[in-house]
Formats: sequence, C-alpha cells, structure tokens
Amino acid sequence: MIVRARCILPMGESPIENGAIVIDSGRIKWIGPWKQCDTTDAGKIIDLGEVALIPGLINAHCHLDYTNMAGQIPAPKYFPDWVKTILSFKAHWSFTEFAESWLKGARMLLDSGVTTVADIESVPELLKEVWTSTPLRLVSFLEMTGVKSQRPAQEIIDETIEHIESLPNVDRKEAGLSPHSLYATMPDLVRKAANVARERDWLLSTHLAESESEYRMFAEGSGPFYDWLKGQRNMTDCGQSSPIKLAHEYALLGPDLLAVHVNYLVAGDIETLAATRTNVVHCPRSHDYFGHDPFRYHPLKEAGVNICLGTDSLASTRKSNGIDPALNLWDEMRLFAKTHPDISPREIFDLVTLNPAKALGKSDTLGQLKTSAHADFTAVTYTGRITNLLIYETLLYETAVREVFIAGELARTP
Repeated sequence: MIVRARCILPMGESPIENGAIVIDSGRIKWIGPWKQCDTTDAGKIIDLGEVALIPGLINAHCHLDYTNMAGQIPAPKYFPDWVKTILSFKAHWSFTEFAESWLKGARMLLDSGVTTVADIESVPELLKEVWTSTPLRLVSFLEMTGVKSQRPAQEIIDETIEHIESLPNVDRKEAGLSPHSLYATMPDLVRKAANVARERDWLLSTHLAESESEYRMFAEGSGPFYDWLKGQRNMTDCGQSSPIKLAHEYALLGPDLLAVHVNYLVAGDIETLAATRTNVVHCPRSHDYFGHDPFRYHPLKEAGVNICLGTDSLASTRKSNGIDPALNLWDEMRLFAKTHPDISPREIFDLVTLNPAKALGKSDTLGQLKTSAHADFTAVTYTGRITNLLIYETLLYETAVREVFIAGELARTP
C-alpha cells in the first residue's frame, strides 16, 4: 500500500513536500517524494490530500483507568488530600466502571493522534479484556504499592509476575512494572521490582519527586505526607535524602525507567538523573492543576536527560470554560509551549515522538517515519507553506487530526 500526502514530517529529517510512504507488512518500506515513488505493483494507493503526515504521537504517561473522573476532584491545597480523594473514588468503583473509563480514554487518545501509550494500570484484571479492544500500542505498567495492605514485598512481586505471565499474547501490547512511588511503595518492594524488571527486560515507571509534600517527607521527615503516613508505614527512610537520591540508592534509576513528574530537585539530583540515563516525563496540565514549582526543563535538558510529555490522568486536569477535559497530548504540548515560550514548536514535537520512543527503547521502530519503522502515523490537516519552522508552529496551534494509521492499518477516520 502507498499513502500520499501534501507533506511528510519524518522528524529525523526535513519535511518532504508531496510525499509518499510505501507500507509492507505493517512497516515503512520506503519514504520520499511522490515523483520518486515506484508504484509498480503498489496495490492500494491512498491519497490523503491536504495533510501533513507526522509520526504517531507517544503519550509517555497516562492513567486510562481514571478517565471518567474528569472534573470531579477540585484542585487541593495539599497533594496528599488529592491522594486521599482518589483512593476514595477507586474504592467505590466497580470493575465495569473502570473498564468503561479505560476504553473511553483509549478512544480519546486515538482520536487525538496518539498511537502509543505508556499507561499505569491499577486494575490489572482489566487487561485481558481491554487489550483486544483498541488498536493502540500499549505498555501497561502494573501498579504496585503495599503500604495499605502491609503485604510482604516478595508476595506482591510474585503475584504481579504471575499476572503478567497470564496475559494473552496480543499484538502491540506489552506489560511493565510500576512501583507507584517512594511514599506508597516500601524500599524492599522498589528494589525487588527494579531487579525483576531488569532480569526480564521489562520497562519501569514510577511517580518520583512529584510534590513538595513528598520532598519534605523524605528530605526533612515532616509535612502533610509524613503526618498522614507515619501511622501506616515504616518511616525510617524519611528525613534522610531527596527522593531522587533515595531512588538511586534503591537501584531504581536507569535507562529503562520513566520517572514521572520530577518536580522537586536539590543539588546533585539532575546530575544523578543524567548519569543513570533515567528518562523524565513531564505532564503540563497536571503540573498546572497542582500548582507545582516550575518544571526544570532547561537544566535537565542541558545535563542530557531525555524528557518526554504525558497526559497524566483526567482526575488531575482542570476544566476549561466549565467543560470537562479530554485526554489530548496536543493540549499538553500547547500548555508546555505557553509556560516555556523560548522552546521552539519543533523541539516540542520531539517530546511526543523521538524522546518517548527512546524512553521506551523503541527508537528504531517508533517516533519517526523512516525505512523499517512501524507504519504508525497521523494525518493532520495542513494547507500552508512547507518550511521547517512554519509547519511545526502551525500544526501545534491549528490542529485538526484526520486519519490515524497503526501498523499500516487505518485505526481512525475523520
């Protein structure tokens, strides 16, 4: 099959005007100008017309489970208050409610041009059903806590491994491990999760240094989180060091970890993240919802840290003009552009294509349009001039997603 478009943005190279992509067995066999395309025995030719083809967007952090919580939790004064509220929500939801929420979120992402999602799964029983209900590529990180249950770390690990091994072999789906956070997951479980993931070549994701309350708990042994949790967990890991330094001590940091949020840092933390090649995921709308300190994009980037964007969940996203938010990576990109006006639109696109592909260990197959990569791409309406600077800025602010292809198959139509 051949797909033709007004222009193609490979990401690794300059835009291709009047371009074409030849697809074979779900992969890109050839990409280049239409006039150079060999149409002999081409099979089906699809001319999409006035669109720009971009790599399918990659959402590096999401909670599909919580989609239907949109607009239901007012922004809290203290982060632990939000945690308590969402725990209450989850306790009263049925399996069906979680499934409906998950599927709605997956559809939202597909409709907005996302083709790959790194999702935190708090109800792993869902996966056997929902994996087959979406064409999205998914890395489902099974969430592990243990503070409330007080169960032994090895018991939680064994159960999680058993669950992953019982999952069906579904195309474009894989599982990873998510020790939820340092405050909700005790050190022994964090260490064991990191060891098991690396033994089995699974990816890791964790919420790290997200809130001031978390920082104060571990660095100072005080604050709202400390006061709430001191009767529920052993607090000997508190009052010692920054969350980043503790995560490094527990051997959690590394190139296979997606460290989500990373908002509260002290001297040496950025150097530690860079030295361990840990990936960082920033979620702009969630960051705004909680009113966190400014995200330290420039120091992180200058140190060589790989930075990605994610949507987080709709349980921590503000309404807009009284309307509930949707899972939409373009909204995250635009808010990031607003809070970082010195960052070019071209660089912002890297945060949802090339960078998360690297974080997921899939640079050869995702995040850019090139020979042998997966044929995952999104058609966005575009009628303007084709210049390297103008086109990215126009697409960022005048987004109209049309067709979405995953593995060369049409996954979404206008």
